[in-house]
Amino acid sequence: MINTSEEPSSATESNRTQRLARSFSDRIEQWPPGLRRMLGVGVALLCAVLGIFVIIAPFDFYAQCTFALSCFIVALIVRKIPGRLTVLILIALSLTASLRYMYWRVTSTLDFESWLDIAFGYGLVLAELYALAVLIFGYLQTAWPLRRQPVLLKAPPSEWPVVDVFIPTYNEALEIVKLTIFAAQAMDWPKDKLRVHVLDDGNRQDFREFCEQINVNYIARDNNRFAKAGNLNEALKVTSGEYVAFFDADHVPTRSFLQISIGWFLKDPKLSMLQTPHFFFSPDPFEKNLNTFRSVPNEGELFYGLVQDGNDLWNATFFCGSCAVLRRGPLMEVGGVAVETVTEDAHTALKLNRAGYNTAYLAIPQAAGLATESLSRHINQRIRWARGMAQIFRTDNPLFGKGLKLGQRLCYLNAMLHFFYGLPRLVFLTAPLAYLFFGAQIFHASGLMIMAYALPHIFHASLTNSAIQGRFRHSFWNEVYETVLAWYIMGPVLTALVRPKFGGFNVTNKGGIIDQTYFDWKLARPYIVLLALNLAGMIFGLVQLALGHEGSVITLLINLVWTVYNLIITSAAVAVASETRQIRSEPRVAAELPALLTLADGRVIEGVTQDFSQKGMGMRLPEGVSVPQGARVQLSLFKDNHPSVFPANIVFSRGSLLGLQFDQLSLRQQSEWVRLTFSRADTWASTWGHGQIDTPVVALRAVTRIGGRGLYALFQATLMEARNLIQRRRVASSTLENVTDK
Repeated sequence: MINTSEEPSSATESNRTQRLARSFSDRIEQWPPGLRRMLGVGVALLCAVLGIFVIIAPFDFYAQCTFALSCFIVALIVRKIPGRLTVLILIALSLTASLRYMYWRVTSTLDFESWLDIAFGYGLVLAELYALAVLIFGYLQTAWPLRRQPVLLKAPPSEWPVVDVFIPTYNEALEIVKLTIFAAQAMDWPKDKLRVHVLDDGNRQDFREFCEQINVNYIARDNNRFAKAGNLNEALKVTSGEYVAFFDADHVPTRSFLQISIGWFLKDPKLSMLQTPHFFFSPDPFEKNLNTFRSVPNEGELFYGLVQDGNDLWNATFFCGSCAVLRRGPLMEVGGVAVETVTEDAHTALKLNRAGYNTAYLAIPQAAGLATESLSRHINQRIRWARGMAQIFRTDNPLFGKGLKLGQRLCYLNAMLHFFYGLPRLVFLTAPLAYLFFGAQIFHASGLMIMAYALPHIFHASLTNSAIQGRFRHSFWNEVYETVLAWYIMGPVLTALVRPKFGGFNVTNKGGIIDQTYFDWKLARPYIVLLALNLAGMIFGLVQLALGHEGSVITLLINLVWTVYNLIITSAAVAVASETRQIRSEPRVAAELPALLTLADGRVIEGVTQDFSQKGMGMRLPEGVSVPQGARVQLSLFKDNHPSVFPANIVFSRGSLLGLQFDQLSLRQQSEWVRLTFSRADTWASTWGHGQIDTPVVALRAVTRIGGRGLYALFQATLMEARNLIQRRRVASSTLENVTDK
């Protein structure tokens, strides 16, 4: 009989290994800094040599399949283990697969024989090289987010610094801006040290009068030179606070905004800017038209949820124009807000970093605003961003010039390269058509070898990005976003490279309603063309397959599968162009708060709020309790057991559910309402990053369903256009007959 008591358990062995690792690490920590640096450089060089060997090692088909399958199995196993080390392993595996593919691609597949093959083949290779560069830089940015936490203010409020709050506005409605103004006034900061300024580039009398009524400083100028940047710089000349907080006209800060933000400035004297997320309490056109609000992360969540946090590790946080605090001294040292480009915010951060100052990101939503309502406004906003980043790339390229460290240069470079995706995205959406229509050999390799090298690259990148981005970006949605925007940003970006001064600043309108559902034919044209081309390519390929293809059947099948994927993405893009009605001019924010209703007869009913807006609230009463529609009531909300009362009318009543609309609130009551609802510290942070985690298969199924909706929407819109055309011709014919008879 074997005595197993003398055999060490797996747990004991694991503990012994951990102790040895810690002991080795402690010994290294005792080495001189120069020796530790040499060790680090040596390890890095060894890893680089081994990596290069793995990347360029020539494999035949079966060896490559075995290697790729082994790596992917490891990735699937490792992915289930939580922790940052897992992310680094997945990135290493992904880069191995991608770099092996690209090395094979440029060394073994470019032996083109005709001009057609050369044109399509090299076009695709350049698009792939761009995508690989963005993938590598993206891993650099997001592999290790800093996850900075707030620094509490330890000094008494009497010693807190003076803060100027800038709210620039140009053409936004007063009803939108007053919400931001009230919230800025409500911030928990000593009143003698909080100075709120409305910077009205529209020079409107109603704004001036409103600011006078609520004791807010109103600043206007006699010109609109340099648009928003000029507006901010003029205000810097007539204010003096040590810190400046910036909020767009529709961004509503919470009461805790300054207390959360200022602590880092007091801890780090070199800190020049701290940015917080842009959070939106209304759906953007993708979320509204596709009905994905709060179920699928929107286009901007990846940037504010992960990329900015990753930039923070490299001291390369971007200033985003709003929801941020800047130290006045460094800002004035670099000449104020940058005016050379239309993305004045990111350019300002670049200048601050070049000057040797730090920037920081705090991933806690402390303000929220309105998203663009329509697809046309959304596209115009993105065009401005893309043009501005291309202008910076052309005139103040982060790779060159003084003051930046390597990590900062690469983070800024990737942000600018991102907006060059227009042309590569169009290449990927049309590349298989070159083979299906013209027989162009864009890969000079067998179909099996293409699959052996390309599929690991694609699968690893998808798996790794899903693991890294899962809370803030679902798989395949990036392709949908880029497809919608690609055609429209491509021209401005390429123009900005040649003529960086061309084009001006355009303000993105917010607020308003969309009174009827309609299909935006004008904006959808590029997607419809791409959809029609890929549909024709698929039909053409299927016909070739049925009739007996002369070339490689595997190559034909690869291009057909690629085309089907492009059909899914382009049809989803078409779905976004189907604008959904938005009959509420003010979006509602979900919130459950205790509330009291006082009826005209003196009865008091306890309830819980469901949602709120600037002019009303939804409320749920106890079961069996109801209030008739049309009743006048007093709504009471509480802060520190102190009630605030608001007169309201019941405009909706169904069982225990009520809809309330306020009845002529005074300015003081409007301010108090904002303080109790929009300005609550937990209003926005409670829903940040808590959505459904990404699963690639589930995400592909969801995008496919939306693609089906896009095809149906296009079919309906086409029938409607046909009926309208027939009707117009009948009317024209009838009119012509009447004229002839006369």
